[in-house]
Amino acid sequence: MKVLVLYYSMYGHIHRMAEAVAEGVREVAGAEAVLRRVPETLPPEVLKMMGAVEAQQALAYIPVCTVDELTGYDAIIFGTPTRFGNMCGQMRQFLDATGGLWLKGALVGKVGSVFASSATQHGGQESTILTFHPFLLHQGMVVVGLPYAFAGQMRNDEITGGSPYGASTIAGTQGERQPSDNELAAARFQGRHVATIAAKLAG
Repeated sequence: MKVLVLYYSMYGHIHRMAEAVAEGVREVAGAEAVLRRVPETLPPEVLKMMGAVEAQQALAYIPVCTVDELTGYDAIIFGTPTRFGNMCGQMRQFLDATGGLWLKGALVGKVGSVFASSATQHGGQESTILTFHPFLLHQGMVVVGLPYAFAGQMRNDEITGGSPYGASTIAGTQGERQPSDNELAAARFQGRHVATIAAKLAG
């Protein structure tokens, strides 16, 4: 059984969460996790102005996904930073190219899940995941979130991402904050949870 962890990460925060998601997937017997990036849409000069060149170069070893690849997986876990309470443009453009898959029903019955990041605690993590879900539903995917079985999302002793909709992390207004242990634990739990459900459906 194969699980795709497909994401866009500008400064590396979502990449770190994606790694944790993949770790969780691999905890399930017989589950293989594959990391892929969506294509970049910003020109190099814009990335340079945004101070993202070094981070993008560090992620260059992760292969870029093609739309046709999506059909080869039992589950797809999407990761996106938040842009004004919604997914980033790079992810949106990739998803908008999947019309051919929709027409053939190629993703129907596959498990779909989402994790996210935002600069601030209330910067739209939940709305980003919730507004991502309609894409999964239109493609006929089985939507899976982060259940309260992961008790870390109920913590109030620290600022943390994570909700019933999916794992998330707070990057900081300057990108200075890396995913916390609790946020990474949520990502691992989500990966394991998705892989467990996908295995049952595939079985």
